[in-house]
Amino acid sequence: MQAMILAAGLGTRLRPYTELRPKPLFPVAGRSLLAITLERLRLAGFGQVVVNAHHLRGQVAHALLGEKGVILQEEEVILGTGGGLRRARAHFGDEPVLVTNGDIYHTIDLAHVYRAHLQSGAAVTMVLHDEPRFNKVAVDGDGSILGFGSEADGSSRRLAFTGIHVIEPAVLDAIPVDSFYDIIDCYRAVIRGGGTIRALVVDGHFWTDMGTPTDYLALHGALLSGRVDGVTVASAPFSVDAEAAVGNDLRLLDWAVVGAKARIGDDVTLERVVVWDGATIPAGSTLRDTIVT
Repeated sequence: MQAMILAAGLGTRLRPYTELRPKPLFPVAGRSLLAITLERLRLAGFGQVVVNAHHLRGQVAHALLGEKGVILQEEEVILGTGGGLRRARAHFGDEPVLVTNGDIYHTIDLAHVYRAHLQSGAAVTMVLHDEPRFNKVAVDGDGSILGFGSEADGSSRRLAFTGIHVIEPAVLDAIPVDSFYDIIDCYRAVIRGGGTIRALVVDGHFWTDMGTPTDYLALHGALLSGRVDGVTVASAPFSVDAEAAVGNDLRLLDWAVVGAKARIGDDVTLERVVVWDGATIPAGSTLRDTIVT
């Protein structure tokens, strides 16, 4: 089983934090999102994983050193979701490819997604759910996807794309080589050509697209407050790495994460704060609802 993690985006909505590290390497309760995503894929049975990278790609390359079964695809220019997949085509065999965005945290069963695609006979399976602020994919009563955004008639059901999909590799052959291309434009062409793109609608899971600082903090709030079924964070709601240097009279309120080798002065208060590894907080600081780098 083969998969690809799309990890080449610029992360503009998370600036200035993404000027320091690419979004897939943001720590989530002490581990990078990329490491978490790779683990989920491996537990689901995916033996080969392609990861593409563009922004601060040297950091991604370093993070993947020694990772077995992982192919790093470094992209000198932004190719988009479709262009990145097209370049990776040479790494894929004939079996379907599960694709996941590199900026989502979720508890969706990836093995179930893959099996559902194999049973569908479709060219593409897109995993959808009901997320009102993102509900832009039109689906008919039989589970076929009709279009995206303003396409299709208003009577169709609208759902949100989770960023997880399974593709028959031959679909990618229609994408121009080494050009910027959006995979959704490829899917529009499949639909126009009479091909079938199926919706796999999921519920009862946790999902967030870690797109903004607010989303990133909310993810930690959910994890550290025990609101994500099946996920336990050690010492929650306060997770302080054993290698952090902590001064006297540290006060932790609501929830907080302190990364490895962070240095925290005396008389500090942290409330709903994520402190990255290696960060420094001066003595006497009171911080709330923020990220410390």
